[in-house]
Amino acid sequence: MFENTATYQEVLNNLYDGVYFLDTDRAITFWNQGAERITGYVAPEVMGRTCADNILCHVDQEGTNLCNCQCPAADTLEDGQSREADVFLLHKDGHRVPVRIRVAPIQDVDGRIIGAVEVFSDNSSRESLRQRIDLLEKLTGLDPLTQLPNRRRLEEEIKARLAETQRYGLTFGILFADIDHFKRVNDTHGHTTGDQVLKMVGQTMLNALRPFDIAGRWGGEEFLAVVVNVDLETLATVAERLRALVTQSRLNHDSENITVSVSVGATLVLPGDDAASLLKRADKGMYRSKAGGRNQVTLA
Repeated sequence: MFENTATYQEVLNNLYDGVYFLDTDRAITFWNQGAERITGYVAPEVMGRTCADNILCHVDQEGTNLCNCQCPAADTLEDGQSREADVFLLHKDGHRVPVRIRVAPIQDVDGRIIGAVEVFSDNSSRESLRQRIDLLEKLTGLDPLTQLPNRRRLEEEIKARLAETQRYGLTFGILFADIDHFKRVNDTHGHTTGDQVLKMVGQTMLNALRPFDIAGRWGGEEFLAVVVNVDLETLATVAERLRALVTQSRLNHDSENITVSVSVGATLVLPGDDAASLLKRADKGMYRSKAGGRNQVTLA
C-alpha cells in the first residue's frame, strides 16, 4: 500500500491520535506527532527508552501504577492479545491526562511477536469539552495563575446549586482540597516552582472530575470542587480518584521530580444548609484529613 517507510511514517504522523511502537523489550521505536501533542514529549526525549522508564506512568482511576504490573503493552507482548483500557498518563508538565489506549501485537511473517503498537487518544469527548467551555463562559472570573474558576465564581456556583436543591431537590457535594506541605515546596524550590505545582494540581484535579463538575482555586494552595448529582458513595469515589491522581502527578524541576499530595474534605449538601455551613463542614473534613496523616479523604 505504501511505497516506502517514509510515506508510512508521514501518514502516522498526521494522525490526531498518539501512536508509538515498542520492541519486545518494551523500548520505544516510533513516536508520532499526535503522541507529542497529547503528552508534551517530543520524539528525541522518548526514543529508545522503555515504557516502564517512568515516562508516561499510566495509572488507573484509583491511581495504581500500571507500568510495573498490569501493563497492557507487556501483557500483549506476552500473549499476543489486543487490549483496550481507560487510563491516566503523565504529561511532561506534570499533570494527569485521561486517555483511552488500544494495544495490538506486531508479528513477523512467521507469526512471531516482534513488538507492539499502542494508539492512545484524549478521552475527553468533544461534547465534554463543549460542556466545559460553556461552564467556563458562565464563570467569567478565572484565577490568573491556574486559569480555573476563582473563589468568587465558585461561591456563585455554590449559591446556584443550593437554589436548585431547594427548588428541585437536586443534591450535590463539595470537595475541599489543600496541598500538603506546600510551604516546603516554596521554601525548597522557590515560588516560581510553587506556582507550577499549583497549576499541575489544578489541571490534574480538573481532569479527575466529570465534565459537568466544577473545580477552581479557592485561594493559596486550596482548591474546591462542586460535584453535582451524586450520592455519598459516588462523592467518595470522585474524591478518592482526585486524591490518587494528584499523588501520581509530578513536576520535573532541575532533574528532580517534585510530587505533592492533597488532604481532602468531602461533604454532601444537607437540608437547611447554606453556603457557610456547607463550606464549614467541608473545611473541617479537610483539617481532619490533615490531622489523620495527610494525603487522605475525610467524609464530613
